Amino acid sequence: MLIGTKKFSKGTHVMAIINITPDSFFQQSRLHGLDNIFKTVETFIRDGAEILDIGGQSTRPGFDMISWEEEAERILKPIIEIKKRFDVPISIDTFYSQVAEEVLKEKVDLINDVSGLDFDKKMVDVIAKYNAAVCLVHNSRDDENCQNTLQEIVDSLKDKVAKCIEAGVDKEKICLDGGIGFGKTLAQNWFLLNNYEKLHVLKFPLLLGTSRKSFLGGNVEDRLQKTLDTTKLAIEKDVRFVRVHDVKENFNVIKNYLAC
Repeated sequence: MLIGTKKFSKGTHVMAIINITPDSFFQQSRLHGLDNIFKTVETFIRDGAEILDIGGQSTRPGFDMISWEEEAERILKPIIEIKKRFDVPISIDTFYSQVAEEVLKEKVDLINDVSGLDFDKKMVDVIAKYNAAVCLVHNSRDDENCQNTLQEIVDSLKDKVAKCIEAGVDKEKICLDGGIGFGKTLAQNWFLLNNYEKLHVLKFPLLLGTSRKSFLGGNVEDRLQKTLDTTKLAIEKDVRFVRVHDVKENFNVIKNYLAC
């Protein structure tokens, strides 16, 4: 997969979560102030992050939606300054086409739309217009008829891929996320995780986002080890990217696995 000028053709790589929000579900991940953001980015890159995923709006279950203008205001200045200081691909976690347009003007590399292009029908055209990369997420929160069977998830992602290609998005710039934690029951999340390799049938790189999510059980502060266990599983299942809060620890899992 091509993200910016960097090609990710094999292995498992760390995508670091940068939450420029006051309400993300993991309180320790909330960042405020440019100096704090820069320090965190510098640490994450040193610890093994190869992509930064920046979000200006929480997408936890039951989140309070903010306007695209407020979301853009939160992230635009940090993005501009990060681009000046660091040479690393940047992803933006947004479902607003207006936000995508503003950040893509600033040479952001990837749009990570947790709605899977369903929230804003203009999103796919904006991505194609700027020749950006995209992560397509399966999200059934608003689909009462979806049973979240593996076949339904595959079919849904296949349709999203087709929509992107029809709009002119480069096939080399598409990755897929099965959407663990998005509109799924506890059992469905675990079933999807344990069968994640079956999404390879679509022949696109996979991203896994499980970091400290509630399906792992317990309190959010106590979910690191279970997150690391899912990262090991991701390596075994040839998942290309893991999206995580704890960069150093997850990177060490990858490094140690490769050393074995």
